[in-house]
Amino acid sequence: MSLKLFQRNGVWYFRGTVAGRRFYQSAKTTDRKIAERIKAETEAKAWQRSFDGPGAGLTMAQVFTAYLDADKSERFLLKLAQYWKDMLAEDVTPELIRQAAKKIYPNANEPTWNRQVIKPTQAAINHAAGLGWCQRISVKRYTENPEVKTPATVEWVRAFASQADTDGLPHLGALCLFMFGTAARVGEACSLTWRYVDLNAATAELHLFKPTPWKRIAHLPPEVVVALANIPSNRNPDDPVFGYSGRGSVRGPWNNVCRRAKIERLTPHCCRHGFATSMLQAGIDVKTVADMGGWKDATTVLRTYAHAMKDPSITNVLFGAKSVQGEDYDLPTIRNKRRK
Repeated sequence: MSLKLFQRNGVWYFRGTVAGRRFYQSAKTTDRKIAERIKAETEAKAWQRSFDGPGAGLTMAQVFTAYLDADKSERFLLKLAQYWKDMLAEDVTPELIRQAAKKIYPNANEPTWNRQVIKPTQAAINHAAGLGWCQRISVKRYTENPEVKTPATVEWVRAFASQADTDGLPHLGALCLFMFGTAARVGEACSLTWRYVDLNAATAELHLFKPTPWKRIAHLPPEVVVALANIPSNRNPDDPVFGYSGRGSVRGPWNNVCRRAKIERLTPHCCRHGFATSMLQAGIDVKTVADMGGWKDATTVLRTYAHAMKDPSITNVLFGAKSVQGEDYDLPTIRNKRRK
């Protein structure tokens, strides 16, 4: 199918499909002869690129290789490369990518399909498109229904830390307090060494290496400083603060402490949820919560933890009163307060 000219407001445009590539663009002229020439040149370039251009016979394996060569994130790409193999990039459609998400991760949910298949596959193809190898692609994401996170409360964290101390695991109790007080992910906390902790300044420098290396300085509340100071350690700069290699080594002891403390078995990540929820319920603005907790944008915090701000009695603060969550306002109490 060749391109067809049409006029709009005196300016010539052309549209159609050439060599499998769709066109809809302006010739940027009111002269039909010039527009005809531009149309013909566009068709010739499209056919030339199809026959022997850099994108001729482009495979998905080549797409992912080019993406990695550009120092892009390799996260999730191994499974994608194994799935697509040498399939031609021009044969990969948005619907095939959506189907691939379910096939690669059959037991996962919508956020995982979007994050680990659709987003990186689209990014790799569009990177190749930027090199002039193929057409850009746009893939509709699966609709996500964020689950309400179960947050750790300060009471839960203190109960956990107390039981950990009783069990002779002060480093595990300190880990729990640290994650709740700084919103650190378990991976960040486990990789923390004494070199990056300053108890006098009440700060810790946290590092996250995937998907993109970055760092942040976290303030340590007094209760966290005390817990860290009480960890038996020589505090050698390169020694891990908490003594765990990662979430796998934390899981068993963590669950045992929950069981012995007779508290709900929350995951270490619930401490991060607890940081956000508690800060928002205390009236701290979303931007500050995101900055202090290491979220890269406030939108993520708002989308994930908006439920923390849904107490309808929060409007009591308009008259200087606490919300129902802060104090029980039964009728006799209110009357007594009014008499005073």
